[in-house]
Amino acid sequence: MSHPQAPPPPYSQAVPGYYQPPPQHMPAQGAAPATTVIIHTTTPSFTPISNDPATITCPSCHAVVRTTVIRQPSTSTHLWALILCLFICWPCVCVPYCMDSCQNANHYCPNCNAYIGTYSN
Repeated sequence: MSHPQAPPPPYSQAVPGYYQPPPQHMPAQGAAPATTVIIHTTTPSFTPISNDPATITCPSCHAVVRTTVIRQPSTSTHLWALILCLFICWPCVCVPYCMDSCQNANHYCPNCNAYIGTYSN
């Protein structure tokens, strides 16, 4: 037969033999009260990225920069090359890989090389 245990003491009561630090929300005696500073900033107008370099504020280094664009073939680029190959236009297979409008434009910050975004055609 087991005896019912007494409920544990509430958090506010001290337990003998254990150090209980003061609560963090209460300032220590003699300490100055905390000051909250609110800074209001205006959001710059966002220029959506496109197929060409764009002037933006980098979310990583917070500098206003003109993005570096690196083109990368997409799935549609490969499909167009396959279609050209299937229709016996094999000399023209490289055309989608040479056209900027058939590739994705990946934007990077020239200051910190952070990835900004991709414009898909």
